[in-house]
Amino acid sequence: MTTRDKNSWILWAGLLVLFWGVWGAFSSQPSDRYGYPNEMIYVIWAFTMLVPCTIALRRGRFDRRPIAAVYGLAAGLTGAGGQLLLFQALSNGPAYLIFPVVSLSPVITVLMAVALLRERIGKLAVAGVIAALVAIVLLSIPAGAGGSVATGSWPALAVLVCVAWGSQAFFMRKAALAGVNDATTFGWMTLSGLLLVPVAVLIMGGLPDAPWQAPALTAGTQILNAVGALFLVMALSRGKASVVAPITNALAPVLTIVLSLLIYRTLPTIWATVGIVLALGGSTLMVYADEKRGDAAGPTEPSAAGP
Repeated sequence: MTTRDKNSWILWAGLLVLFWGVWGAFSSQPSDRYGYPNEMIYVIWAFTMLVPCTIALRRGRFDRRPIAAVYGLAAGLTGAGGQLLLFQALSNGPAYLIFPVVSLSPVITVLMAVALLRERIGKLAVAGVIAALVAIVLLSIPAGAGGSVATGSWPALAVLVCVAWGSQAFFMRKAALAGVNDATTFGWMTLSGLLLVPVAVLIMGGLPDAPWQAPALTAGTQILNAVGALFLVMALSRGKASVVAPITNALAPVLTIVLSLLIYRTLPTIWATVGIVLALGGSTLMVYADEKRGDAAGPTEPSAAGP
């Protein structure tokens, strides 16, 4: 594998940040404008996954090996299942405490990648990872956080979401190292999301009454989320999970904040401002360290064929 091939993850991570950053700026519109339930947004997201999935499978061979199904379903169910758990946590807990806990999911990814995949990262990259992780937490603190803290199951649910989403990135990387191509992994992820649609409908207690603009707006925003998920698979098949996960989770909210500033004239909080600086600095360190490492870092790893 050439240095250029190894660094191709930067392109896909950049596209992921672009799509998820734009999605983040508009994702709340269906709920804000029409009171659309989060569970229904999940349902529509699950079906929008079919669009990039179809495109990917047309360009890539579907891997029928059991190992592909195991890692693909693991990545899909931890991602989609974590989303449904998040809805339950938010129903009885404060968002300003839940989101900082959930935002630590890249810590899980980094620990699993270093311990189980034997990924090695240099001192510069370690500093970048730490800066990015701190930035993720700061960027997830909502404005005006405070008030009474509700009791209930939300702390355990928030931790479960954190572990689930951190594990998802690990399973994506594990699939790539097993030689599973991107299209196959994303195909199983799409199937996983669709399998949990009945659970989301059950949580809602049935389909809601809403004007046509609500599902249309939801589909328009969630397609960005779905395409971004495909770019995440592609980035993780080419780059280290211990680097890709912190970078993408730190930079996507930065773009969302910048867009919110331009569109909604919403100024970032002091915490978000510090988080932006740390996210940019930490990501720069990690990319620089990866470029500097080149072919010399670690043994050559198999690369999954892209869609």
